[in-house]
Amino acid sequence: MWQLFRYTFVMRPYKHPTANEFILERVLYALSDPVRLEIVRRLGQLGEASCGELDGGRPKSSVSHHFRVLRDAGLVHTKNVGTTHINSLRRSELQGRFPGLLDAILSQSA
Repeated sequence: MWQLFRYTFVMRPYKHPTANEFILERVLYALSDPVRLEIVRRLGQLGEASCGELDGGRPKSSVSHHFRVLRDAGLVHTKNVGTTHINSLRRSELQGRFPGLLDAILSQSA
């Protein structure tokens, strides 16, 4: 007799640096790429969004790389909601560590 198994797929949570681990050079490097800068600006407008909403039609592997760089720099927080990755800017942490930096970035037009 066949037995049905139910598989529960649990996505591993992402690692995010603490605010005191933010390094200015890493933040600036992350923002130096036009794709990543566009992602940060879109998140500044939207508040939070899935990777799919921010991919701009780019390949998944490329988008994954860009989000990893943004997460490692401390710019973006990614949480798992089911199988969807929801991203948001780490505004308060960035403001505390580098006052005015994110506001200056977001106030510049594309």
